[in-house]
Amino acid sequence: MSSTFAKVHSAQTFLLESYIVDCEVDLSLGLHAFTIVGLPDKAVEEARDRISAAIKHSGFESPKSKNQKVVISLAPAHLKKEGPSFDVPMALSYLLASGEMHFDPQQKLFIGELSLNGDIRGVHGVLPLVQKALQKGFKEVYVPKENAEEAALIRGITIYGVENLKTLVEHLHTPTKGETGVAHKKILPQKETVITPSTHPHTTDIADIKGQESAKRGLLIAAAGGHNIALFGPAGTGKTMLARAMQGILPTLSYEEILEVTSIYSVAGLLKEPYITTTPYRAPHHTASYVSLVGGGAFPKPGEVTLAHRGVLFMDEFPEFERRVIDALRQPLEDRVVSINRQRGSGVFPANFILIVAFNPCPCGNYGSQKPCRCNPGDIIRYQKKISGPIADRIDMWIEVPLLAYDTLTQKQHTDDSATYTKKIIAAKERAGKRYSTLGKTRSADLSAKELEMYVPLHETVRKLLIRSSEKLMLSARSYHKVIKVARTIADLEESKNITEAHLLEALQYRQKIH
Repeated sequence: MSSTFAKVHSAQTFLLESYIVDCEVDLSLGLHAFTIVGLPDKAVEEARDRISAAIKHSGFESPKSKNQKVVISLAPAHLKKEGPSFDVPMALSYLLASGEMHFDPQQKLFIGELSLNGDIRGVHGVLPLVQKALQKGFKEVYVPKENAEEAALIRGITIYGVENLKTLVEHLHTPTKGETGVAHKKILPQKETVITPSTHPHTTDIADIKGQESAKRGLLIAAAGGHNIALFGPAGTGKTMLARAMQGILPTLSYEEILEVTSIYSVAGLLKEPYITTTPYRAPHHTASYVSLVGGGAFPKPGEVTLAHRGVLFMDEFPEFERRVIDALRQPLEDRVVSINRQRGSGVFPANFILIVAFNPCPCGNYGSQKPCRCNPGDIIRYQKKISGPIADRIDMWIEVPLLAYDTLTQKQHTDDSATYTKKIIAAKERAGKRYSTLGKTRSADLSAKELEMYVPLHETVRKLLIRSSEKLMLSARSYHKVIKVARTIADLEESKNITEAHLLEALQYRQKIH
């Protein structure tokens, strides 16, 4: 053997963090053995057979046909290695150590799963791995062909989409003098992915919703300022339609947000397109478990609060969720992240979303309407009490959605469509962005109490009105600050430099009305 050691670079994700992994191979004479060390999971251990078959079917001599001991180390050893994405780098490191190919592995990173015939299959979590490669100074990243467009979202690094192991070896191989073995054919680099803004073809246009102007106004304010909103009222009043319309009025994501959201969905294995430009909209069923909502598991994956990052989390029939699940929203609503602590490690998932909850005033859904309510007072109280005080306090706006008169449903109306709402929201966020330019924020809801005091001063008359109202309504400190944030968003929508009494009074009317 001309060489007995080789090292090729790869990477993997844990939570949403990416880590560089070195695939080291040592070959020695003896009875055949193929060992993978470095805390591999079952999928990584099974790579032994995939690699051997792929190498054989790619026209090279299989490790199983040689009297040699193969030891592959995945470093760092303390990091649990998961999934099949190490197949390609392990196969290349073996071919390099055995002398069947020659190339310089420096500044090159490899990701991909091997099929038995040598084809390279796509894997999850490619985008954050390419981002990490760029940060660490790598010049080239080799990914499965089906992941190439996703990977090419990252600027400043060369991406190669590879279909099979044989083609990859032919591309990398540097022939020695007089060599007649491996062909030398180049793969063309992947072109940078051009992001094409998309629309929301499957969302409800807000103009199609009859009446409910106050609720539409609430959605406009919530979307412009990033405020959480509760819609409550009798069954059949359009609460779900209003929530679905929310996604259609939100602006498309910026480039940085596209990378952020696409990375989350890539790691979760939910990326159906090369990238995501529309704001996420997640609507878990009320039977959803704690783990499915906040994330986690033996190998932690993002939950609904993270999948809704930069978008909307809609929880219909809110009191029907388990109390434990509802209370799990406390941290993400306050900190905009969710902490995951497991035996294998800990970290945080981003969770900056707009929460929309919808529910009926009672179990039968008729309380407060013209229809007879079948619930006794105790049932109504227990139903509403399922929403704990700390959670209710974290909701910025409470809006009643009443039953409509039948003639309203049949009348032709001239109301703004979703595109018009979006323009208003963009304009309001631009005004807020200029005000908070030093903070890098565009929404009032994202301000801390200290930042709110610095960037949102109140006129003395407005401040006195707020104090009197807070005392009368017995607002908590959190609610006090939320009123100011909502008022500031209203002022931005009205193109007002300062918060006026009218803006404050409107914000106050959105405080909690039940419980």
